[in-house]
Amino acid sequence: MAETEKVEIMNFDQEGYLEDGKALVETGKKMAAIADQIADEGYDAIFLMGVGGTWDELMQLEYLMNKFGDKDLEVYLIHAAEWNVSGHKRMTEKSVVLTASESGTTPEVLEAVKKMKEMGIRVIAMTSPEGPIGQAVGAEGCVKMASDHGSGGCEKGYYLADCFGLRLLYRRGCFPKYDLFIEQTADIWKDLLDIRKKFEPKAEELAKKYALAPYTMFVGSGALWGETILFAMCILEEMQWKRTRYITSADFFHGTLELVEKDVPVFLFKGEDECRKLDERVEAFLTNFADRTKDEDIVVIDTAEYAIPGLDDDFRVIVSPWILTILVTDRLARYYETVTKHNLKYRRYYHQFDY
Repeated sequence: MAETEKVEIMNFDQEGYLEDGKALVETGKKMAAIADQIADEGYDAIFLMGVGGTWDELMQLEYLMNKFGDKDLEVYLIHAAEWNVSGHKRMTEKSVVLTASESGTTPEVLEAVKKMKEMGIRVIAMTSPEGPIGQAVGAEGCVKMASDHGSGGCEKGYYLADCFGLRLLYRRGCFPKYDLFIEQTADIWKDLLDIRKKFEPKAEELAKKYALAPYTMFVGSGALWGETILFAMCILEEMQWKRTRYITSADFFHGTLELVEKDVPVFLFKGEDECRKLDERVEAFLTNFADRTKDEDIVVIDTAEYAIPGLDDDFRVIVSPWILTILVTDRLARYYETVTKHNLKYRRYYHQFDY
C-alpha cells in the first residue's frame, strides 16, 4: 500500500451504500415476517448462535432482547463450536435459532445447523441461500447477510438481526414502538454517511497515533460490548495482527486497571444505555489519575456525540452499535490499514489451510 494512499470518504461508494440501504429495508420486512411466523407457531426459547465475528455481532441483540423482554422470555447467546461439543439443556424441538455466516461456509455453524435440523429445531440464518449453510437451513429460512467484515462496518447486519428480534418482542407486547422504529430508521443510511464524514479526520488522526502501538486496550459495555470485541479481535487481531486486550467497563477495575501505564493506548467506547454509568467510572479513572498512571494515550469514543435527526431517544440504545461499527470497524480500520501497510484481507492462517 503506497505511503500516500488515502481512504477518504470520497472513495466510499456513497450512492451504492444508500441504494443498498433502501433494499435492506425490504429485506428487513422478510425478517419481520419470519418473526411473525415464529410468534404464530409459538416457541419456548430463542437461541442466537454465531462464531467469531457473528457471535460478537449477535451480542447486541441478546442485550436488547433481554433489556426490553418480559421476565418469561428466554434468550441465549451460544457459540457454535461449544454447542457442537456440549449442546444446551434448554434447547428443545420448540426452540428457535438465529444464526449468521458471511461466507456461508463457516464449518462450526454448518455442523451445528445440520444437527439442529435433524432435531427438528427451527433455524433462521442470515446467509446466502446458495451456500452450504443456506442449503442446510433451506431457502425459506434464509436472509442474505448484509455485513461485510472485510470492507465495512456491520450496521446492516445489526439492522436485519434487530428486525427479527425486536419484532418478536413486539409480538410479545414488549416493544410496542416497532413500526415507529422501522419508520424512523428507513433513511438512517444517509445519516450514517454523515457520521462517517464527521469522524473521518479523527479516524486518520487516531490511526497515525496508535496503529503501530505494540499493545492496545479496548473497553466497552452494554449494547456496545459485542462491537468492542469485534473491532479488537476480528479487525485488529485477525486482520492487522495487533496485540489487544478487550475488557468490559464492569470488569476493568478487577485486574486490567493495573496494566494502564505510560504509552499504552486505552480506547473507551462509551454507550448510551444503563451501562454508561460504568463507562463513566472508567473514564473518570483514566482522566483523574493520569498523574499516577502516566498514560496520556486515552481515547474516548462516545456514540452520543453523533446525532441522528428524527430518531427518538428511546431508539438511541438500539442504533448505538450501528454508530460504533461505522466509526471503528469501517473508518478507523481503513486508516489503520494505511499506517500499518497491512491489507485487511491478508491472513497468515485463517482460511489458508485446514486446521
